[in-house]
Amino acid sequence: MQSEPDSMTIAAANRLAGAIQDEAAPARARASRAWALVPIVTASGFAGLGYEIVWTRQLSLALGTEMMAVLGVIAGFFGGLALGAFALDRPIRRATSPWRAYAMLEAVIAVWGLISVWLLPAAGRALAPLLGTEPSAALLWVGSLALPTLVLLPATMAMGGTLAALERMMRAARGEARIAAGVYGANTAGALAGTLVSTFLLIPALGFSGTLLCLAAVNAFCSLGALALGSTAHRADADERRPARIRDMRLTITLFATGLLGIAFEVLVVRLAAQVMEDTVYTFAGLLAAYLLGTAAGSLLWQRTGRHPNDRNLRGLLAITALACIATAALAPYAGRLIEAISSADVFGELAVAIALFLAPATAMGALFGLLAQRVSDQRGSVGAAVGINSLGACIAPLLAAQFLIPALGAWTALLAVALGYLLLLPPGRSALLWSAAPALTALVLWLNPAPSLTRVPPGGALLAVREGPMATASVVDDATGTRYLEINGHFRMGGTSSTRSDYRQAMLPLLLHEAPHRALFLGIGTGATMVGGAQMPGVSVRGVELSREVVDLLPWFVNPAPASVPLVTVADARRYVAADTGQHDVIIADLFHPALDGSGALYTVEHFAAVKRRLARGGIFCQWLPLYQLDMPSLRAIVRGFLDVYPDGAAWLNHYSVRTPMLALIGTRDGGHLDIDALAARLRDPAIVSVVRPFGFEAPIDLLGQYLAGPRALSAFAGQGPRNTDDYPFVTFDARRNVRALTAAPWSLLLAVTKEIRPDPNELLSRAAEQDALGARLNAYWAARNRFLEAGASLPGDPRGAALIDAASPGLIDALRLSGEFDPAYAPLMGMARFLLGSDRAAAARLLRKINEAAPSRREARDLLLREFGLRNE
Repeated sequence: MQSEPDSMTIAAANRLAGAIQDEAAPARARASRAWALVPIVTASGFAGLGYEIVWTRQLSLALGTEMMAVLGVIAGFFGGLALGAFALDRPIRRATSPWRAYAMLEAVIAVWGLISVWLLPAAGRALAPLLGTEPSAALLWVGSLALPTLVLLPATMAMGGTLAALERMMRAARGEARIAAGVYGANTAGALAGTLVSTFLLIPALGFSGTLLCLAAVNAFCSLGALALGSTAHRADADERRPARIRDMRLTITLFATGLLGIAFEVLVVRLAAQVMEDTVYTFAGLLAAYLLGTAAGSLLWQRTGRHPNDRNLRGLLAITALACIATAALAPYAGRLIEAISSADVFGELAVAIALFLAPATAMGALFGLLAQRVSDQRGSVGAAVGINSLGACIAPLLAAQFLIPALGAWTALLAVALGYLLLLPPGRSALLWSAAPALTALVLWLNPAPSLTRVPPGGALLAVREGPMATASVVDDATGTRYLEINGHFRMGGTSSTRSDYRQAMLPLLLHEAPHRALFLGIGTGATMVGGAQMPGVSVRGVELSREVVDLLPWFVNPAPASVPLVTVADARRYVAADTGQHDVIIADLFHPALDGSGALYTVEHFAAVKRRLARGGIFCQWLPLYQLDMPSLRAIVRGFLDVYPDGAAWLNHYSVRTPMLALIGTRDGGHLDIDALAARLRDPAIVSVVRPFGFEAPIDLLGQYLAGPRALSAFAGQGPRNTDDYPFVTFDARRNVRALTAAPWSLLLAVTKEIRPDPNELLSRAAEQDALGARLNAYWAARNRFLEAGASLPGDPRGAALIDAASPGLIDALRLSGEFDPAYAPLMGMARFLLGSDRAAAARLLRKINEAAPSRREARDLLLREFGLRNE
């Protein structure tokens, strides 16, 4: 029998066990809700970065890709986040149900994401005419800032409030105070996933509209999930107190400055990476993903360590961040070698380099924000103010980096300045000097021993001039042979003195196809040779549009016309210029735009082609040049399909018969119709025109008509069914990986594939029966000779010279002549080979002259040379 004390002990134990169970149940429920919040927190970040990527690209289509426009979009986005963080912080704190408040915010984002499918393109179309063709930098900045700020404000404000709501939800679920950094880290991890999935999967598969629908569905999931969790949670106590001000002014300054320095660092590294990486849409996505990966890791690590956010830890993180930024500055100039060392230098190789550049500094930045956010949360009970102040600094950062740091210091030196900026934020104290010593000394050593130039100079060559701006680094390089060329961002050639003949022909072909051109507009000018060639045509006034001020500044290295004939050049984005232009042009010529470069694909869209058509005068012609040596077949077909949608009479022409840099022109007219052969012949007989075009191979109509590749029916059959490159479905932009791989293939591979697949029809080119009878057979023979000539050029082994070149090339050229004796691109080189052999091997010269005469008996040059040199007639 138990004693009384024992019975009382047992009863007490039972009551204690029951109490423990009663307390354990809510604890388990809180833990369950905390884990259930993780996918919501992550999904919120996923959608946020997905929206930023889509909206930024949609806005750049309307505002242009000038740096002021790009910066305006970024600033408007961060400005909305800051405003939302400030304005919504108190309502979220006072809400009795943070789950319901968060659900409303996500619902607003979802609805506005759906509205933006229509709103952003419409707003962009309205703004371009208001800005005009040549807005001042201030007007462009204000317009580029105002458009995203106003049209995205409901969504960006809601995004600015979500982090504060998520923090309060997580605090209620976990019952902990130290969660600000963890929420930020999980949210940023979702942003990392949103960047990669949106860029690599959603947009290439669904386009912008489809991606926005998917992101809106993610917001709906977050909203419904929060409501479901909130329905099972205890009612939260609303914080009716007025939010306490941040008592430490130094904390406010540090939050603002770290937001500014962090985004400035990101802009500068992206700017430098463009000089060593492929600079495609995937390059930027990889860099952004690496930055977000580090930021998320740093925030989560800070929460995991459990350290106190005191001044000692703040000094350490500021010094570590500065040192990590300096390490990236030291590594950046050698990133190109790192890419070459990676066996697979594709998008995964670039991602590895992006991680090498960003992981360490971004991790330190993430931990630093976690510490600062925890301080703010401890003072105010909410992280909203920290997000707002930090976003406000981030809003200003792109403008500071692009318009002040890069022009004043250069991108690389500016990285060192940003790193030292973190040291200026060290709280005063005896240990501040010790913490700052290592970063400051390392920065000094790097500054005294500057990084090597990122512009590659060939052995024996020289770097003649460099212009570094916010958008690009343009360089003039002279190689060992004396050939001068323009290079952009260290590895993209934009023409040079060796391509002047080809550049001139790019202008002359469309200008000759027009019956009487007077006004010509050139979109993209490069070295200026194409535009200058157009200016030499009698009666033609020209205007050029070039995106990069740095390229325009270097024009005197390549063209030096008399002052009276200097063409007008406008520094502007070509798309925005065309949309805002009110003039009419007889001929519009779009230059070769590297399709893989981020932003270039927008110059090949259906919408842009249609905008160009509206700028054509009656009888006007549009010529879009395509670099076949930089394109893959799917992109070419998509561009052709879109071009034919706008110009149903579109035709394809070749510029020259080079297999090293083959170019294709898509030419369409505003009003349709056929080429007038008689008018073309008359123009080629005009003495004023003869003196300009004859040195470039245009003597008779057959010389120009021989470049014809396909008419609308043949082009349509070649393009087939498939996607078009549109503003909403930017196929070419997201086909960048294949277009980059095309650079490693033989430059003539796509050209030969096209000439084998397309069979030109003279009836599509010649409108009258008499012309078809007179020229049809001759053109068919000429085109066959042309194709054989191209095949012969592609089959040449290595790079032969002298007699070896004659032995390798002459058989193919003779074959081409047998198909058409009129094909002068084969006849003229063969005669040059014969004359060369006359000085070294007269017997070989005689044999070659006989073969030339046999292949083209209607021409006299070979026969006359045989008679003059050898006294022989070729029987």
